[in-house]
Amino acid sequence: MAGEVSFFELGVGDGERARKFFGGLFGWAFEPGPSDGGGFAIRTPNVPGGLHGDDPGARPYLFFAVDDMDAALERVRALGGSVDEAGPGSGEESIARFGRFRLCHDDQGTPFGLHRPPQPD
Repeated sequence: MAGEVSFFELGVGDGERARKFFGGLFGWAFEPGPSDGGGFAIRTPNVPGGLHGDDPGARPYLFFAVDDMDAALERVRALGGSVDEAGPGSGEESIARFGRFRLCHDDQGTPFGLHRPPQPD
C-alpha cells in the first residue's frame, strides 16, 4: 500500500459549482465534509477525494499512502524536501473519517501529499 495514490484533493473558488461540474462530468457522489473544514468528500469508483472552496489558485493534490506518517515525514526532510507544518484535516473527526494528511514538497519544490488512511479500531 505504501506509495500508492490513496486520496486526491481539489481546491476551487466555488465548491458548489465544482461539485455540479465534476458530478456531471464523472458521476461522482459528494457528501458534506467534516464540520472542521467544510467542503465535500468525493466518492469515486477507485480513489476517494475531497473538494474545498475559497481556494481559486489551488492545484489538485495527490496524496500517497504511507504506513508511518512520522517516519515518512522524516524521510522527506532527509531527502531535501520540506513539510508544510499545518496539515489539512487535522481535527479529530477528520482524522477518524479520512486519516492523517500532510502536504509536502520534494527537493525541487513540487507539491505532493502524504496520507495515512484511517486505521481500523
